[in-house]
Amino acid sequence: MPLTGIRVIDFGRYIAGPYCAALLADYGADVIRIEAPEGNEDRYSVPVADDGSGAMFLQMNRNKRSLGLKPGSEAGREVVRRLVRTADVVVANMPDDALEKLGLDYPTLSALNPAIILVTASAFGSEEPLAQRVGFDAVGQAMSGAVYLGGSDGAPARAQVNYVDFTTALHCAFGVMLALRERERTGKGQRVSGSLLGSALAISNGLTIDHALNGVDRGMMGSRAFSSAPTDIFATRDGWVMTQVVGNPIFARWAALIGRPELADDPRFGSDIARGEHGAELSILMAEWCAARTTDDAIAELGAARVPAGPVLRPSEALAEPQVAAAGLVEPMEYPGIKGTAPIVRTPITLSANAKAELSPAPRVGEHGEAILAELGYDHEAISALRRDRII
Repeated sequence: MPLTGIRVIDFGRYIAGPYCAALLADYGADVIRIEAPEGNEDRYSVPVADDGSGAMFLQMNRNKRSLGLKPGSEAGREVVRRLVRTADVVVANMPDDALEKLGLDYPTLSALNPAIILVTASAFGSEEPLAQRVGFDAVGQAMSGAVYLGGSDGAPARAQVNYVDFTTALHCAFGVMLALRERERTGKGQRVSGSLLGSALAISNGLTIDHALNGVDRGMMGSRAFSSAPTDIFATRDGWVMTQVVGNPIFARWAALIGRPELADDPRFGSDIARGEHGAELSILMAEWCAARTTDDAIAELGAARVPAGPVLRPSEALAEPQVAAAGLVEPMEYPGIKGTAPIVRTPITLSANAKAELSPAPRVGEHGEAILAELGYDHEAISALRRDRII
C-alpha cells in the first residue's frame, strides 16, 4: 500500500484532523489516535454504541490504534516525545497557543525529529486578528457567503453536512502528500497548515469572483442557482427530485422533454446566466411537469433524456440506493455494543494498482495503549506505573 511504513500521531478532534488521518490510514499509514484516558469529547457525539461512542467517531477513526494519554503531564510529555521520534506525521487541529502548551508546536517537534511533518487545522489560521478564536464548520460556511446565498424567504441557511470540515481535511491530506514528497528530496519535514475559513473561501471562490468582477450582490437563492436553471428541488407525486440543468445542449433536451422545445430558442433563456435570472419562471414549468409523475417515473424520463437529476433521499434511504452497492462504497464495520454493523464509507477514490487497507474497527479508548508503549521501549513495570498514576 502507498503509505505503508508511514506513522501518524493523531491529536485531532471532531472532523478536520481525524478525517485527514483516516484518509492516510485507508491507504496503509499506521495512525495512532491520542485521546484522554476516559476518551475525548468528540468520541461521544451522537452516541450509537453501548460505551457512548458516536456515529461520527466510528467514521473518523476506522483503521486507527488508540492510546489513552494525558499529554500535559511530564510523564505524558515523555511518551509524546518518544512517539514523535518514531513518527512521520503529527496531526493536531488546534490553535497555536494550545500546540505550544502541549509541546506540539513545530519548533519543539522538529527539534525532536527534523523529518517530522506537523499538520494543523484551525478555524481562522495563525494570523491575527482571529488566530486565537475558535470555530466550527458552520462558522466557516457563514463567513464564506454560502449560508447567505443558500437562504430563502429572508433567512440564511447553512448546510447540515459539515462540508467545510471535510474539505479542510482533504486539503490537509493533500498537504501531507506534498510534504512527504518534498521530504524525499531534502530529508526535512515541515508544517502543513489549513483553516476552516480558508477552505470555505476556496470552495466558494466563484461566488466572490463574480461579485468582485461583475459587481452583483446575489440574493438568497434557496435551492435554485443564479448561473443555471431549472436547478431546483421539485415535488413529485410521492417525493422530490433535484435537477441541475447546465449548458445549452442540456437545456434544449430538458425543454423538449417537458414539451416546450421552443424555449431553447427564447432569448430570455439563451445562456446559463440568463436562465438563472429567469430561474423562478423555469422552476414553475418544471414543478408542473414533476407534479404529474412519481419520483421513479420522473427520474427515469430525465435520465433517458440525459438531463442531470436525482431523487431527494432521506439519510435512511441513501445507502439503499442501488448505485451505492454497485460502486462498493459502503463497508460494514464491527464495534462492541452497536446494533449490527456500522456502514462505513471510506476514502471514495480507488487506485488501479493499490487497494485500500483492510477495514479495521475504530478503537475503544486506549485499546492499543500497552502495545504502543511497548513499541516505544516501555516495559511492563513502567506501563503499570503510568496506569497507576493515571497518565494512561
